[in-house]
Amino acid sequence: MTHLLQPSRFLVVMLMLAMSASLAGCGVVALPFRATSAVVKVVPVVGDVVAAPLDVTADTID
Repeated sequence: MTHLLQPSRFLVVMLMLAMSASLAGCGVVALPFRATSAVVKVVPVVGDVVAAPLDVTADTID
């Protein structure tokens, strides 16, 4: 009867996957800022200056 009270390995793995998936959601929100920053950095003169606030915003979200 004690084996019913112990969590199964499958349950533990599924719980770990669910927790890691919930933490990875921030990267999805930060993706548009990172993509826009990468595109803007290509602009020769002002690319880095314009991309700096986007990088800070993406880092803050992460």
